[in-house]
Amino acid sequence: MTKTKKQRILQVSIALLIFTLIIAGCSGGGTNGGSTNKPNGTNESNKGNNDPQVSDDPVTEDVSYPDKVTYWVALGANAAATMKDYGEIKAYKKLEEVTGTTVEFQHPPTGQERDQFNLMIASGKLPDAIEYNWSGAPKGVDSLIKENRIIRLNELIEEHAPNLKKLLDDNPEFKKLVTTDEGNIYTVPFIRNHPSLQSVNGPVMRKDWLDYLNLSEPKTIAEWETVLTAFRDGDPNQNGEKDEIPYLFHIPDLDINHLFIGAYGITSGFYNDGGTIKYGPTQPEFKEFLTLMAKWYKEKLIDQDFATTDGKLRDAKVTGNQLGSLSAYPGSGIGRYTELAKETTPNFAMVGTVYPALEKGGYAMGQFSFPFTGEGTAITATAKDPEKILKWLDYKYSDEGHLLFNFGIEGESYVMEGDYPKFTDTILNNPEGLPITQAMAKYFISGWSGPIVQDYRYQEQYFQLEEQRNASARWQTANHEKLMPPVTLTIDESSKVSSIMNDVKTYRDEMMTRFIMNAEPIENFDKFVSTIESMGVQEAIAAQQAAYDRFQQRK
Repeated sequence: MTKTKKQRILQVSIALLIFTLIIAGCSGGGTNGGSTNKPNGTNESNKGNNDPQVSDDPVTEDVSYPDKVTYWVALGANAAATMKDYGEIKAYKKLEEVTGTTVEFQHPPTGQERDQFNLMIASGKLPDAIEYNWSGAPKGVDSLIKENRIIRLNELIEEHAPNLKKLLDDNPEFKKLVTTDEGNIYTVPFIRNHPSLQSVNGPVMRKDWLDYLNLSEPKTIAEWETVLTAFRDGDPNQNGEKDEIPYLFHIPDLDINHLFIGAYGITSGFYNDGGTIKYGPTQPEFKEFLTLMAKWYKEKLIDQDFATTDGKLRDAKVTGNQLGSLSAYPGSGIGRYTELAKETTPNFAMVGTVYPALEKGGYAMGQFSFPFTGEGTAITATAKDPEKILKWLDYKYSDEGHLLFNFGIEGESYVMEGDYPKFTDTILNNPEGLPITQAMAKYFISGWSGPIVQDYRYQEQYFQLEEQRNASARWQTANHEKLMPPVTLTIDESSKVSSIMNDVKTYRDEMMTRFIMNAEPIENFDKFVSTIESMGVQEAIAAQQAAYDRFQQRK
């Protein structure tokens, strides 16, 4: 046989072999009695295991869940009260059953979270995933990506996180918040997806004192002054002594919720005035605010020991039937104080009031958290299987994962009533006597944060008192248009702003206290402003302006 004839026979044989393989592939590679591998992971027997799924268009092999993940995260106080690590939370135990992934949690010592995070990032010895509030990351998150500490997630989300992808595609405002100025999505985010979850702090008053004095809840600063004066003079605690403290002023609260100062259209820090970034303490309105607080202090409408009153003293003043008003949260404030005081003061009642304006219907700024403020889980550059880790994290955004990490285990911590997940007595009346917050922490993480969409229905049930729910609703009516969004500073900006504002804030706090306590005459306000200007605050304002402008250009 000639060489040419042999070549023709060989070519025909190869062609027949290829044709046979194509026919076999089209038939599914099996008989009616055999198993088949369905495209797009539709083989029901593969659901929830670690076997690769088959997908098509393009023909690529889907990733499985990881066998193990090392996970760094601060240990929340409510979890720490009953457990050593998050692996004991029942939602995470169930997640391991579903995915087959075991988690080695790494918790920094309480109180040392920030220092331990910075040391870990600097060393380069990283776990697979880090859960943190990345707004406080040194140098900014874009630099951490460039320095191979964490990875960009954009493309991985498109390919391996269908639930998170849908959330971001359906909510472009969320996507804008989780994307950096350089276009990087760097974290699997914690999202507050309801107004009631975004306004959770505000002015609180003793409702029983108002009722005793036949007073209405104040809505303006003038009405507040009337109420505080009555608290001072009217013996609302009915002990025959003039020992009432009308209002507890607290600088950290001011920075959170802008109470009273917000009525003047400014904050105690940076704010957005129609696209122009300003620093509140250098504005003329800040002098008006200080003048009001100094007047109230002189008239003993403000706690005379406000500068030295810590959390324990505040608690004692509230539960000791002395304090008439303060800034507080619905849970740790209204709910906790009502429970603590009921034995000694049976008629004890608190009410959350609206944020006061200068005049009825006027401007009143209040506390507000944007849906995303930097909290979430990043995947590190040293993680071996980032696509598998992302798939594992993405489960929390599925319907099943959402219920699991917001409400726990069906039949144990909640039951479905129609389409509403209702907590059982395991949470609301814990048989071990645990407070609701600690009972929740044994089952799920929605009580603090994590890579999830927080469900407002958890909070509806956590706020068991009508007064708590009403407070949240009233605080939501405040104006938030001037509040700064979570902007991202560059490395140079971050370094400059930190250096300047650490000194400015220290000076601001010291002088604010002195002005309010009348140790510094208000006539020296211009000197106060000049000193802040000399400390370089305009450079910090310029950096914040540049960051805000970049934020506005995000897509």
